[in-house]
Amino acid sequence: MDSPTCDSSAARAMTVRFLSDHCPWADPADVQLVVTELLTNALRHTEGWWRLRLRAEPDELSVEVDDSSRSVPVARTPDFTGGGGFGWPMVCRLAGRVEIRPRPTGKTVRAVWDRPSLSARAREA
Repeated sequence: MDSPTCDSSAARAMTVRFLSDHCPWADPADVQLVVTELLTNALRHTEGWWRLRLRAEPDELSVEVDDSSRSVPVARTPDFTGGGGFGWPMVCRLAGRVEIRPRPTGKTVRAVWDRPSLSARAREA
């Protein structure tokens, strides 16, 4: 899914459907919030295009967002007067891990959640 063919609202809706079909173990609110923040960052801090990929593997879920900037996201002090600074720390806190991969025309930000093991789920129940 990419920005010329859909908006962030459609991306969030698609994310919920994808999770329901492929990763029922994932927290849809957390994943949807990460998708929203990554797309917002791509729109706010780049030339405005993005490409979203969701991948379900047997042991993990990944959300990947490509954008046109080679600049690595940096945590900054939140600005309560409307200047932002909340999204990147939230992404890093909600995802199990976050990776940034340079590309010839920008970067890919990848947020990953590991599937809980059966023993961990049994302990939580």
